[in-house]
Amino acid sequence: MNLFDVINGNFFNLLSSDSNNRIHSDCLLKIYDVYEHEVSYKLPRAVIKDTVLIYLRDEHISPDDEYKTTDNYANAVLRKFIDAGWIEEETDSNTYERQIIMTDNGIALSEFLQRLIKPPKEEYSSYIFTIYNTLKACEQWQKDPYALALKVVYVNSKRLANSLKKLSTSIRTIIEKTVKEETLQSLTENLISYCDGDFIKEYSRLVKHQNIHVYRTKIRDMLEELKSEKYYETIAAGCYCEEELTSEDDAFEMVDNMFKATLRFLSDDYDKIMKEIKRKINIYLALAVGRARFLINHDENINGYVEQTVKFFAEEFGSDNLEIPLPEEADKLFNLFTQSYIDRNSIRFPQSRHVIERVEETDDIELTEEDIFRTRDEQLKEALDPYSKENMKKFVLKIMGNKNELLAGEIPIKEHSDLLACVSSAAYAAENGFDIEVRDEYIERGGFLLRDFVIRRR
Repeated sequence: MNLFDVINGNFFNLLSSDSNNRIHSDCLLKIYDVYEHEVSYKLPRAVIKDTVLIYLRDEHISPDDEYKTTDNYANAVLRKFIDAGWIEEETDSNTYERQIIMTDNGIALSEFLQRLIKPPKEEYSSYIFTIYNTLKACEQWQKDPYALALKVVYVNSKRLANSLKKLSTSIRTIIEKTVKEETLQSLTENLISYCDGDFIKEYSRLVKHQNIHVYRTKIRDMLEELKSEKYYETIAAGCYCEEELTSEDDAFEMVDNMFKATLRFLSDDYDKIMKEIKRKINIYLALAVGRARFLINHDENINGYVEQTVKFFAEEFGSDNLEIPLPEEADKLFNLFTQSYIDRNSIRFPQSRHVIERVEETDDIELTEEDIFRTRDEQLKEALDPYSKENMKKFVLKIMGNKNELLAGEIPIKEHSDLLACVSSAAYAAENGFDIEVRDEYIERGGFLLRDFVIRRR
């Protein structure tokens, strides 16, 4: 059967590019929202028309020469919706009042548009619970094991598979966004948002607390029992009636395919999908760490050079000894050009000369001691990088103490700065002379979810 054998031939015309598709889609969703608290998808035509009128006036949409008034425009929108098969109009037999009814296809289209605008969040572990609890409660499905057991398990396994495939696809967007980050601060915020977001929490619940491996063996055993001779013929008979098939052989074949597809997903396909998701997450984290290292080590603007110079002075002489004269070796840090060899031939005269018409004098502004010290402190704060390679080595050695290894779970994390220090310590571990082992598991520290790792002395 073809789609256009079921729907109205004009069903999609109002959403085409050469129509007022924005107005039509908004009006359809506004109408759909009106029915939310009603007992049915049937309301007086005046209510639906007022809904469209309010939208047109709120959006300041003016009628053209064809309709002339907003009221006429609203009536025209309803007529178009009726012609497209989104809504129907009928007259109440008791009150003789005209009613607007949303068709099944109109409701489906409205729900589809809502999902496109704001995709619903998936709770992956709920599918596992539904499958497990359905099969376990055999007293509830014994009268109809096909509709109340096998079909429910099959549908939920398909939904879980589709949701995980969409998740695997969406990770690419996160990776691309990470590569485009330009500053360490924005990268850090993105990393924290990723670890703190709903996506990683739902994935974490699936692989940790509600791990399918905890339930998979029991689910397969219960499916094998459901597949036994005790229920198989009853299931096939239920499938024959429920799906309105033409022969019993088709029912047996359909039931057999449903069992095979469900067991194959639980045994093999799930592991393949999760392995691919984990691989892409590892790529994301590796890119994030590499990007952070690049941003820390390759600041090529003038402020970066000044900060590095001030940082050198602070580390070399201490914050309390800045007034001590610098040694002669420090002169190598500077390369000042006195321009003492410029001759008249190298001077470029301006094309338009600025004529001074009036001489003005300005007073020199003297900085107070407080201004000098405040400016110096601000420059020091900007120059000192708390997440540099050297600071991260001191950070790891301090927490490690006399031990030969440091677990990620032993690093105290209470706020965002602690999280960045933890990530930076792992990023610089190899350069600081340590061995690092990155594990597949994730740990939760201070409200943040981190990839587990171990730093060892060489």
